[in-house]
Amino acid sequence: MPNRPATPVLPRRDQIRKEAARLFAARGFLGVGVDEIGKAVGISGPGLYRHFAGKDAMLADLLVGISERLLEEGRRRAGAADGPQAALDSLIDGHIDFALDDRDLIILHDRELLHLKEEDRRRVRRLQRGYVELWVAVVREAFTALAAAEAEPVARAAVHAVFGLLNSTPHSAAPQAAPADLAAERAGLSREAMAALLRALAQGAFVAAAAAVVEPSPAA
Repeated sequence: MPNRPATPVLPRRDQIRKEAARLFAARGFLGVGVDEIGKAVGISGPGLYRHFAGKDAMLADLLVGISERLLEEGRRRAGAADGPQAALDSLIDGHIDFALDDRDLIILHDRELLHLKEEDRRRVRRLQRGYVELWVAVVREAFTALAAAEAEPVARAAVHAVFGLLNSTPHSAAPQAAPADLAAERAGLSREAMAALLRALAQGAFVAAAAAVVEPSPAA
């Protein structure tokens, strides 16, 4: 028989991250014990302390980590793009990937941010502000109507609206590997169809924002 490549095994710390995110999203941070997370990855609850100081540290690692990843990936995408419009398209695609592939983390952010220690919560907010500012700058470069100083609030509002749209989809798409009948039963779109829809809606939102800017009347 031909040799088949072995399925790569996640490092233990990444296994813990994945299962903690899944359990926290399904049952809430306060509803999950360390022993349950340990059982999900095949180690004793106390064994988790070799990797994380406790549940608080796991939650901080997840929420700070995804905020760092979004900002870093956003900067990489914007810097590698050939022009402002391509940069915006790449930012949209990257955030769609996040919204569809990291649904547990979106749920965690929406529901569990208040359980972070104040220092970690401030760090998440700081990273998020950097991510928003990156998008606002790219949007204003991509649409000349939004480049004027007085149009900056419109560009910022459009960015937040697009984030709200994309981040509201954690349960909208059926799992990529779900059977067709299950996907139909759940009335969900395939991942590809959902990504295409979200892309069109996000791009349309920025076009509408640019069109909404009222050009100043010429001087008489």
